[in-house]
Amino acid sequence: MAKQYDVAVIGAGAAGMMCAAVAAQGGKRVVLLDHATKLAEKIRISGGGRCNFTNVNAAPQNFLSQNPHFCKSALSRYTAQDFLALVKKHRIAYHEKHKGQLFCDDSSEQIIGMLRAECELGGVQWWMPCKVGGVRKSDTGFTVETDQGELQVANVVVATGGLSIPKIGATDLGYRIASGFDLKIIETRPGLVPLTFDGPSWQPFVPLAGIALEVEVSTGSGKGKGARGGSQTNGHFREDLLFTHRGLSGPAILQISSYWQPGTPIVLNLLPEMDVAETLIGLKKTEKKQLGNVLAQWLPARLAEGLLLGNDFDPTARLADMADAKLRKLGDAINRWAIVPTGSEGYKKAEVTLGGVDTRELSQQTMMANKVPGLYFVGETVDVTGWLGGYNFQWAWASGVAAGLALAAT
Repeated sequence: MAKQYDVAVIGAGAAGMMCAAVAAQGGKRVVLLDHATKLAEKIRISGGGRCNFTNVNAAPQNFLSQNPHFCKSALSRYTAQDFLALVKKHRIAYHEKHKGQLFCDDSSEQIIGMLRAECELGGVQWWMPCKVGGVRKSDTGFTVETDQGELQVANVVVATGGLSIPKIGATDLGYRIASGFDLKIIETRPGLVPLTFDGPSWQPFVPLAGIALEVEVSTGSGKGKGARGGSQTNGHFREDLLFTHRGLSGPAILQISSYWQPGTPIVLNLLPEMDVAETLIGLKKTEKKQLGNVLAQWLPARLAEGLLLGNDFDPTARLADMADAKLRKLGDAINRWAIVPTGSEGYKKAEVTLGGVDTRELSQQTMMANKVPGLYFVGETVDVTGWLGGYNFQWAWASGVAAGLALAAT
């Protein structure tokens, strides 16, 4: 027998639970559906199990979208401080780490428990595990087809996330629902993901696997908005880089991967505090060491040697014997190392999905589809993607609240 609710929220992750809690506490009869057996697995594994639940610096410029102004409304109406107030209300201890990132002191389970409690406070009904087959219009709103029977609801919220980390249950259901209602989808691709290089070209760097250092990394023109900035077309970050057997990873690469376009280079400055060429030329008169030993003062020794050999320099050559032109070439190789990735580690290693439901199809105030009254899209399903460091969770909270408040007001 068909069951009746005011709102069906499909997807019990960060955005879905937030939306369900707000709508239910606003007086709506809400049912929350998810195909998973374990609740909010992406929250559970985030931040090394401590959940990087927001970033105190979250602002519209920290997000990518084909429609970059869309996120402003939701983010301004529900800020990191608003979510922090909820965390404090539930007496969850937290700490700030690198660049405004907030983590639980104890466990990500506390954030999941908090969201569950907020849902229970509003009387949200849970259907888990429950597989959704599709959504169609009905006389009273929508019919949601599930493996537990049909649901008749006035409103549907799609909070199914993206394609990232399929091993914990990611699917394309949200995009299929959107397409079924003739809503445009911005092409999806992995974001916040390690970058890879083809075997032969990367072979000289394989022995460097495990080396980490702080770098500046850029794409496009290389002129982002400062060392911690970025724009919609190019990025420029100062973060840690990690060499791997297959390519490059670490926060610097995860950040730049969202801006990188296939076939184009990324540019690495391995010594961002130093003009390497001018420093080496200035040292020639007094420095009697071998070139490899000089560089090893500033870079990990294995990396210094690898860069020298990779650029046809003899690590045992004396600095004093090097021509200025050769040292300028070396300086460029260190301060402006341009390399072209051949791909990425894909959705299996991506933290987020770029692209999704075109925000030009949605109301920025309510997250409702403009041409399908009662159908809402929130969180990662939408073409809004944040930087690494708690920004994507803040979008989940903000977009979920925007839809939840709109539903409560109907």
